[in-house]
Amino acid sequence: MEQRFESFTALITKISRSIRKIKNQEMQEYNLRAPHISCLYYLYCNRSLTATELCERCEEDKATISRTLDYLEENGYIICESKAQKRYKSPLSLTEKGEEVGEKIYQRVNGVLEQVGKGLSEEERVSFYRCLTIISNDLEGVIKKIK
Repeated sequence: MEQRFESFTALITKISRSIRKIKNQEMQEYNLRAPHISCLYYLYCNRSLTATELCERCEEDKATISRTLDYLEENGYIICESKAQKRYKSPLSLTEKGEEVGEKIYQRVNGVLEQVGKGLSEEERVSFYRCLTIISNDLEGVIKKIK
């Protein structure tokens, strides 16, 4: 049981660190960090999202997303489409500059997914994601019980 815990936590941590490193290395030329990249990716894929929706998709807290959006807006990557509503509920979209970088991020994500999935059949990949979803949901259930 102890080895199972060590393997699980070590591998999940290693995967998470690798993803963050790839994000940071790939976007150094734009001076973007991992949370910036996630927001640009999801905005590119969805065309328009609110800050609340970005929090959910990026799995980041409100403060991180708020800082990220401030940076992206100040640097010309995104615009807030409505000034009438609270900013957190207002639709955000990419500028031309944001679209350009968003497309690059999208292409790179797809390239990385191709590379890291070479050793899996489609059936194995589906099973793997199903298992990860079950584990994630079960961990959230444990957290709710602790609270």
